[in-house]
Amino acid sequence: MITPKHILGTFDEALASLRNNVLMMSSLTERSLERAMKGLFNRDDDLCAHAIADDEEIDQLEIQIDKDGVAILLRFQPVASDLRRVVSAMKLSSNLERMADQATTIARRARKLNQHPPLAEVELIRPMYEQAVSMFKDSVDAFAREDVDLARAVVPRDQKLDDLNRAASRKLIERMAHDPEQLRGYLNLIFIGRCLERVGDHATNIAEDAVYAAAAEDIRHQPVVATT
Repeated sequence: MITPKHILGTFDEALASLRNNVLMMSSLTERSLERAMKGLFNRDDDLCAHAIADDEEIDQLEIQIDKDGVAILLRFQPVASDLRRVVSAMKLSSNLERMADQATTIARRARKLNQHPPLAEVELIRPMYEQAVSMFKDSVDAFAREDVDLARAVVPRDQKLDDLNRAASRKLIERMAHDPEQLRGYLNLIFIGRCLERVGDHATNIAEDAVYAAAAEDIRHQPVVATT
């Protein structure tokens, strides 16, 4: 969907700048998450350190987006679709910041795991990461392109991520009983799984906000039909 040009060109410029900052923040958050997970899978402490360091830049972008969003609201007093686009951009940045926090937590847990012998069970985390990052990318893409159908399709995919997390947690708890010496390692993997589940929750929030921004429809808390 192509956004119709606003009567005030300066509003268009301000909104474009806001959206560009949001998309930059999205790119940095995706990079941080990718670094944290590669740090886990490749046992690379340097990548973990980079993921942790990314958080400061992402936090500063969120602050700037909030500041710019409030300035737009005060200066132009937008209504209808214009108002929804500004508010949804601000809400998206909040979800991105929380995703980046999860990436930081994953990186810190990964560094703890890297201090001990490798666990084969780390592979239980990989399908969760693939599902979470796929939801993340599609939700941001739906926001950027105002693609309501794509945004709607993201929401039911959160159930699969929840199921993957539950299955992985059960297996890791079983491993604790058989290999108590690695208890801390299994616990760290469980916590990483929970972080990825939360990434999926934030991707769902972004998708719901994308629908609201483009179609003025609030789909939060509606019954979800599971996809196969």
